[in-house]
Amino acid sequence: MNWPRPTASSLRQDAWAGITVGLVLVPQAVAYATLAGMPPQTGLYAALLPSIIGALWGSSALLAVGPVALTSLLTFGSLAPMAIPGSAHWVTLAIWLALYSGCFQFLLGAFRFGRIADIVSQPVIIGFINAASLIIITSQLPALLGVTFSLENFIHPGAIFAGEGMLLTAAFGLTSLVLLGLFKRFMPRFPAMLAVTLVGIQASWAIDYAARGGNIVGTITAGMPLLVLPSDIPFSSHQELWPAALIIALISFTEAMSSCRVLARKRKEAWHEDQELIGQGLAKIVSGLCGAFPVSGSFSRSALNLYAGATSAWSTLFSAGCVVVCLLFFVDLLYFLPRSVLAAMIIVPVIGLLDWRAFRRLLRVSRGEGLIALATFAVTLLSTPRLHWGVFVGVGLTMLSFLYRRAHPRLIEVGEHPDGTLRDRRRFDIPRLAPDVLAVRLDSALNFLTAAMLERFVNEQIREDPQIVRVLVCAGSINDIDVSGIDILEAISRGLHADGRTLYVSAMKKQVWDVLGRAGVIADIGSEHIFSTDADAIRAMNLTPHQSK
Repeated sequence: MNWPRPTASSLRQDAWAGITVGLVLVPQAVAYATLAGMPPQTGLYAALLPSIIGALWGSSALLAVGPVALTSLLTFGSLAPMAIPGSAHWVTLAIWLALYSGCFQFLLGAFRFGRIADIVSQPVIIGFINAASLIIITSQLPALLGVTFSLENFIHPGAIFAGEGMLLTAAFGLTSLVLLGLFKRFMPRFPAMLAVTLVGIQASWAIDYAARGGNIVGTITAGMPLLVLPSDIPFSSHQELWPAALIIALISFTEAMSSCRVLARKRKEAWHEDQELIGQGLAKIVSGLCGAFPVSGSFSRSALNLYAGATSAWSTLFSAGCVVVCLLFFVDLLYFLPRSVLAAMIIVPVIGLLDWRAFRRLLRVSRGEGLIALATFAVTLLSTPRLHWGVFVGVGLTMLSFLYRRAHPRLIEVGEHPDGTLRDRRRFDIPRLAPDVLAVRLDSALNFLTAAMLERFVNEQIREDPQIVRVLVCAGSINDIDVSGIDILEAISRGLHADGRTLYVSAMKKQVWDVLGRAGVIADIGSEHIFSTDADAIRAMNLTPHQSK
């Protein structure tokens, strides 16, 4: 922990910011618990100790750790095929899911594998988040409007608009949706969620909303969470949870990383991804031990924390204090809270995650990555509730795309450009360095994916033009070489020598030189045929820039 010693001024700022976040956190935690299919009080449990643990062991001082929409949806999607939402078995599975995802993150951080989260590329994230946001919004429409979407209602649409309960539910939900949207747009610092919650509770109590057909939160267990170990589950259930836990670990950390980067950029301070993984992992583990579900870093609450003037992680303690006060003294007030209001609280932040323009930009910049994003989006929607398949498919396509690009690098013949550099002959319509010289450049590592491509290119050029006597490999763009690359380079050298031709290499990087030296290739090629720069190679072959023009 590296918290600064608080001053009276900084403590006032942190207290104001922490209470501001806490007033948003309390109703939001209850809402995200319902999204995860969990009892409402578990959202408050997930907002208490895990937030403190995340602040103590994480590296980003202002990151707000607790329940978030995306992780809650992933929890629901992971458990939906395995249990009934809200049941005791569901809660037990959610606890195990939090423990497993936390262990994955902790181990990745402890062994300094934080960069592994980058395997979930930006196109996969864009596709998954947009699909998940759409799923969240549509999943909340029945609660928001009081409508059950079914084939019968589709055939007889008039039945949808029957009943006072449906009309009241829609009125509460849509009014909350509009108010939250207006507050977010025009008064972002105002604790709109708390205000809408209090107004919703008062109105629900005043008109006896539940008796008139409305669905309310109901009884919430008061008191502090107890740290307990989860109940036993069958080994087959553990096996089903592991892939989902891994996806939650990666996706939730990717979400937290984006918040950490923004906060670090705004505050001009460093953060450490491995340490943040440890903090996030421990927060999830503690959430599970408290009887709750997986947590993550919240972008919206972190932004609010910064916007409200927080200076350090002390603000987290004040936010946690708000949760403690609610658990001890005010949970009874939430009894009359309409679930349509909770649905609005879930929908409004999630609407901001929808970004259709990102797909257009990806397709314009890189069609391949745009298609990966679209495939991830489609598979995530089609695989509901098993949303992790969307990520698996996206990551798989990303790896295939990566391998394809690495297996088809840019391989060109170069000539001397008027500015004195070696450029693509075809692109700039420039002559060879000399009639008997073939100069080639591979813009990639020389490895098992690309080595045969280089040999094939050299042989094809020699077959087309038997005048070629000297082959110059411009190695400045080759950053790495493996055994396959070494074998091919030796084969090219010996093949050229057998035909009375000579291989030259220029601008070789140190790491490539070291590998070739250990393999004895430097001696085979001949140090007199290896040059520090492209210009040295040209001069050594009696081809000065003036003569080559």
